[in-house]
Amino acid sequence: MNPTSATVLGGGITGLVCAYLLAKNGVKVRVIEGSGQFGGLLNTFEIGGTRLEHFYHHFFTHDAEINWLLGDLGLSDRIYFRKTSMGVYRNNRTYDFNGPADLLKFAPIDWPGKIRFAATSLYLGRFANWKSGEDISALEWFFRYAGRSATDALWRPLLEIKFGPYHDRVPIAWMIGRLSQRMQSRQAGEEQLGYLEGSLQTLLDRLLLKLEALGVELISDAPVESLEITGERLRSVTTRKGRFEDDHFIATMPSTYLTPLLRDAGAGDLAQSLSEIRYFGAICGILEMKKPLGRHYWLNIAEAGLPFGGIIEHTQFIDPQVYNGSHIAYLSRYFAPEEEIASMSEEEIRRLFLAGVVKVHPHFKQEDLMDFRLFRTRTAATICDLGFSKRVPDCRTSIDGLFLANMAHVYPDERSVNNSIRVACETIRVMGLDSAMVPKGRSLSGLLGFGPPDK
Repeated sequence: MNPTSATVLGGGITGLVCAYLLAKNGVKVRVIEGSGQFGGLLNTFEIGGTRLEHFYHHFFTHDAEINWLLGDLGLSDRIYFRKTSMGVYRNNRTYDFNGPADLLKFAPIDWPGKIRFAATSLYLGRFANWKSGEDISALEWFFRYAGRSATDALWRPLLEIKFGPYHDRVPIAWMIGRLSQRMQSRQAGEEQLGYLEGSLQTLLDRLLLKLEALGVELISDAPVESLEITGERLRSVTTRKGRFEDDHFIATMPSTYLTPLLRDAGAGDLAQSLSEIRYFGAICGILEMKKPLGRHYWLNIAEAGLPFGGIIEHTQFIDPQVYNGSHIAYLSRYFAPEEEIASMSEEEIRRLFLAGVVKVHPHFKQEDLMDFRLFRTRTAATICDLGFSKRVPDCRTSIDGLFLANMAHVYPDERSVNNSIRVACETIRVMGLDSAMVPKGRSLSGLLGFGPPDK
């Protein structure tokens, strides 16, 4: 194809990395972002004299793509990896859950269940092929192979709080991707996770500066209002800031935003297929406190009736002194559009979340809370139900000049900055340009919708 110019629609990490790789190939690039700032789910806010992500982030030692990008941007010396700890809250008690010894002490699972839990987790994380798990739900698979004790005590409540009404329709293929990612980050039972000094704002700022230096035109606060499609080719897009023509467009925004634009432009068939991709929203309540909550970085909530699925205590990972001594914890909740929490006010969610914190950590006192911030999005992750791979769209669409690169292409892996970079690389490859500069790690993202990989 060898495009000489391209316009990227959407200025999240996928769009920005697409632009970066296009520019490194000598392509003239324009990025159009609908909101007032670039970064998407990488956006941050000020806290304790530094920046923190709206939605918790970390990366893994085996994440080759983000490590390459940070190195290419001259940020390798800003990365650090640290040992983290995990726990599970079940039956009104917090358990350590970091390795085999902790599993033996986990009272909610009986002894036969512990053996089956360990065996099935190892199989899924190390040996299973995700393609064989497309048409069986994770819940059914766990009942069949991990057994009732382990499934009732752990897997079912975790699936219910994360996926809500879709908890019994998530394929085991997704769980294979999830467990594979986590197990690869463990050595001798300990998990090392990475973070960037100054938060991902450091990456975002450096990437935007590099794009400007490469001559990339960055246009923000310009939501796409319409598409001009004639002769089965996308000719231009019209935004609040004007009309832009090009021969090649990469749409990286969620499908829910692109679908009505395509329908209005007469691309009904493509719009219909994309309309089958739905999204979970996400809420992160962020506590800034005088004291820590618990002893774990990541506490999985396996207890019915609580309003969040995890307590991610950021300052059990990053030293509180980085934030002038403040202790920080995320309260994480995914939600389907039809769930009640999707329409709750910020104050309603605040009360609900804080009541949940008191239940898990009875020692928590209101006077220890310095601030509570709430961030939410309606497009946090695609709803990956049974047979989802059949709905992952082709990057090269039926509309000439239009390419797609979005969260659907992350499946069967979990959304992350690293996996977004992998999706961007595959998009550039499909366009006939060089992406071989980016190493391929163990990510399962970017496998669907891009045709056969380069040899």
